[in-house]
Amino acid sequence: NCLEVLKEKVRAGKFQLNPELEDVHLNIEAYIIEKAGVEHGGKLHLARSRNDQVLTDVKLHLRNELLELSSNLLSFVKTLLRRAEKETNTVMPGFTHLQHAQPITLGFWLTCYVSMFLRDLERLSYAYERVNTSPLGACALAGTSLEIDRDLTKKLLGFDKLHEHALDAVSSRDFILETLSALAILMSNLSRLSEELVLWNSKEFSFVKLPDKFISGSSIMPQKRNPDVLELIRGKASYVLSAFVQVLSLVKSLPLGYNRDFQEDRRMLWESLRISKSSVSLLKDLFEEIEFDRDRMFSLLCSDFLAATELANALVRKYKKSFRESHYIVSELVKELMKKNKTLMDISEVKEFLEKHNLPFSKSELEKVLDPRSVIKEIKSKGGTSPKEVKRMIGMFKKEIEKHEKTLEKRKKRLEDAYNLLEAEILEILTK
Repeated sequence: NCLEVLKEKVRAGKFQLNPELEDVHLNIEAYIIEKAGVEHGGKLHLARSRNDQVLTDVKLHLRNELLELSSNLLSFVKTLLRRAEKETNTVMPGFTHLQHAQPITLGFWLTCYVSMFLRDLERLSYAYERVNTSPLGACALAGTSLEIDRDLTKKLLGFDKLHEHALDAVSSRDFILETLSALAILMSNLSRLSEELVLWNSKEFSFVKLPDKFISGSSIMPQKRNPDVLELIRGKASYVLSAFVQVLSLVKSLPLGYNRDFQEDRRMLWESLRISKSSVSLLKDLFEEIEFDRDRMFSLLCSDFLAATELANALVRKYKKSFRESHYIVSELVKELMKKNKTLMDISEVKEFLEKHNLPFSKSELEKVLDPRSVIKEIKSKGGTSPKEVKRMIGMFKKEIEKHEKTLEKRKKRLEDAYNLLEAEILEILTK
């Protein structure tokens, strides 16, 4: 009963640690000895070491954190997918080098991030597998001469399997590195998304209107709508990336066995998890309310040369030109149009240029080739920006989401069952 009473004291903030007893482990042992006598409390540390105990505690907490983060990320991905379903025909400029490249759809852009974040979910899932192994019973580093049942504690604590090798169990922190690696990649992806939205929020782009609660004004400039939350996510990604490198640097020169250096890894791990969870939740909320300026996106498509590649493809199809020849011809056309301050939307200019090169197109043919809405529908390759392909990929992503949801539910159920079994075992002991 002493441990149950102590648990309530800790929760109520009424348990004071004695610094003279070195750490929390010896404080707990001293409390139990005081309340239940040394014949009971003195057994608390039997076949245990702080080396395997600390790792067990870290893994118990970390696996719950990973499940929570994965659940939040799934919710965010579903929000992106819902928005994408409504934007499969919304045309916008696609960019390379931040220059106009080719027409794409907003749904295509949104599903790109869905695809990226689903890979993040896979990495978090792999990290969970490595985390959910039991080190308990490894003791200090060599195991114990006492007859203990490591499989029983593994079962009662909900671990999937044992981390069998005792020295490896207490020496290794690769499960933390794998977690931090997954978090670093996730935050890098969240940072890229945030950066794009920062750009899109600028006057020069004006693609989005951010919800008021995600922006701030200026102390001097009344008109400002600063994307503070997005900038903070972008900035905090640097912490998570550096945390991974810092822990990797920390462990790279350590000999086997426990080393006090290991105390540093948890501080960076927990903060990286906190940052990742809050970033995912904030972006989910933002995408519930963000407004896209579809007219602005379309107007930029019509004021530049984004259909140039499709015109080159049309030359290949109609006149059997090599793509390099077609590329050169369209490049010369673009140069001439730019000199005249014209664009590909000036159909008569395009038609006249092509006729001079003995490559006649009818007006209706050119209108179809150069209309961004027609261009995206002509995309036939798998994984492309055509509305049909984006809809197909949305269906594929939904199946992936269902798979991740089932895995999460299965893992949560396993932990719940293990907890109930543990509580039943405790109750049986207490009532003897």
